[in-house]
Amino acid sequence: MRTFLRETSIVFSRQLRMNLRNPAWVIIGMLQPVLYLLLFAPLLKPVIGQLGVNQYTWFVPGMLVQLGIFGAFFAGFSLIGEWREGVIEAERVTPASRSALLLGRLGRDLLQLLVQALILVGLGLVMGMEWNPGGILLGIVLTILLGGACAAASDAFALTVKSEDVLAPVINLVMMPVLLLSGILLPMSFGAAWLDTLADLMPIRHVVDAVRGAFFGEFDASTMGWGVGWTVLLFGLAMWWGAAVFRRENA
Repeated sequence: MRTFLRETSIVFSRQLRMNLRNPAWVIIGMLQPVLYLLLFAPLLKPVIGQLGVNQYTWFVPGMLVQLGIFGAFFAGFSLIGEWREGVIEAERVTPASRSALLLGRLGRDLLQLLVQALILVGLGLVMGMEWNPGGILLGIVLTILLGGACAAASDAFALTVKSEDVLAPVINLVMMPVLLLSGILLPMSFGAAWLDTLADLMPIRHVVDAVRGAFFGEFDASTMGWGVGWTVLLFGLAMWWGAAVFRRENA
C-alpha cells in the first residue's frame, strides 16, 4: 500500500507541475460557468421567481455540476498528447502500478475541480446565493465524485481511441443531451410532460437535483438517495473502466 501511494503521489506531482506551468486549461475550464453565472443567471429571476426561491441558490448547483462534467471530460485530451509523446509507454515500462498511473492523474483533475468549485461557490455567495455550509459541502463532494467519474471515463476512452478527432465529437454528443435534459439551465418541470419524463431517465438530472436540494438545505431522502446513488455508481464504473484500460498490455 505504501508503495502504491508513493507511485500515485509521484504521478500526481508530475501532472500538477505540468498544470502549473500552463494554467490556461484551468482558466478556460472555469470561464464558461462563471460567464453563465454572470450573464445568464440574472435573466432567470422572473423564471425562477415562479418557484419562490433565490435564483443564485438554484442556479449555482447546476453550474457546479456542469463544471464537474464538462471540465473533467476534457481530461482525455492531455492524455492523448502524453501518449503521442511516448510518456505513457515510458511510464508503463516502470514497475509502477497501472492503477497509480490513473489515480495520480485523477488526483490532479480532482484538485483542479475543487479549486474551480470553491471559486464558483464564492462568486455565487458574493452575488447573493444563500449560505448553507453543510449543504454546500455535500454539493461540492458530489460534484467532485461526478467529476472524477467523468475524468476517469475520458481518460479510458482517450487511451482506447488515441485520437482527438474521435474524442471531441463523442464528448459533444454526450454533453448536449446532458446539458438540455439534466435541468442544469432551466427547471425541467417547466417543459412538456414527455420531456420531463424523458429527463427522469438521465442520471445526471438526479445528481443535479441532489446537489440543488443540498444547497437549499432540503435533504429529501428520495432525492438524495437517487442523486448519491447515481454519483457513486458512475464513479465506481468509471474507475473500473479506467483501471482496466490502463492495465491492458497494449494500451
